Amino acid sequence: MNDVLMSAKRIIDNHESLVLATILKKSGSAPRGEGSNMMIRPDFTIEGSIGGGLVEAMIIKSAAKVFKDKSSCVENFLLSTENVVNVGTKGNGNLKILLEYIDCQDQLANDFYGEITKSMEKKKDFVIITKIPEASQKESGLKKWICTETGLFGAECDEIISLIQEIRENFHEMKHREAYFHDDTYFIEPFFTTENVVIFGAGHIGKVLADLCKVLGFYVVVVDDRNEFANAQRFETADEVIVADYFDRVTDRVKIDQHSFVIIVTRGHIYDKEVLAQMLLTDAQYIGMIGSRTKRNEVYQSLLEEGFTFRDLERVYSPIGLPIHGETPEELAVSIAAEMIQVRRTPKR
Repeated sequence: MNDVLMSAKRIIDNHESLVLATILKKSGSAPRGEGSNMMIRPDFTIEGSIGGGLVEAMIIKSAAKVFKDKSSCVENFLLSTENVVNVGTKGNGNLKILLEYIDCQDQLANDFYGEITKSMEKKKDFVIITKIPEASQKESGLKKWICTETGLFGAECDEIISLIQEIRENFHEMKHREAYFHDDTYFIEPFFTTENVVIFGAGHIGKVLADLCKVLGFYVVVVDDRNEFANAQRFETADEVIVADYFDRVTDRVKIDQHSFVIIVTRGHIYDKEVLAQMLLTDAQYIGMIGSRTKRNEVYQSLLEEGFTFRDLERVYSPIGLPIHGETPEELAVSIAAEMIQVRRTPKR
């Protein structure tokens, strides 16, 4: 979930305008990818990040002009190991930034970010379409649309009909990119809120992992059979906490698909094999199981006897986590989260 866009509605409701900075294109050593965004308030405090350090300092400086002009624009920045240079609207840098002025008195902006908030809270997949100002051009007013597989939020107009059709035909394959239609340029931002992490086990490691995974932007679900461990008071940051009387048929209670990350840390390994057997029948992109190699091999042998194959077991990350020799729950959680990031960020072939 994009907390920056969620915060935009809150700030607008507080009668503050803001500048939304979004990376349109990057190359070379630019630190963040396309679609990363940062929000700048009138007092120049920020939420989110698009690079840190000198990059953000230069963008905040550019945001001051946007606040003054009350109009949106595109700026290009040239990055080096020593400094950041703003090469303006016509120059070619390795970081192209859209700076949008969001007017708190604009009812359309209020409605637009309200719709985003509702869609994210409902975990509804959508794509934001933003018209990009031409070089050396400043534009006022909100020129954005929200496109779902069946609906559209925003002013209907002929200029984006073909673009909307293309998006819907390839909805879940959409990537952050610029699109060109009728001599205009648009930025496509997919927001698919289906990337979730399901933690089976609400013990010490599960607790630390839930907090850490939430910081990393996952939709966090915790499953355990103990009310005293699996509750909203203990897991304040988790999106869902599920108490399961039994660990059979857990996929009836939890959504597991190709976007899911599964962590198996049940108490005393009691239900590890039972949960793993069910997870191997899903399309989860990451399945990690805690335990020593001896314990893992016992589980594997039992599953092989039940009809699973060695190829099935090759999907499992066990012992779980990157080898950083962690011992405490916090250290183990860091190693697991790091392995998840590695899987998440590795380009798919």
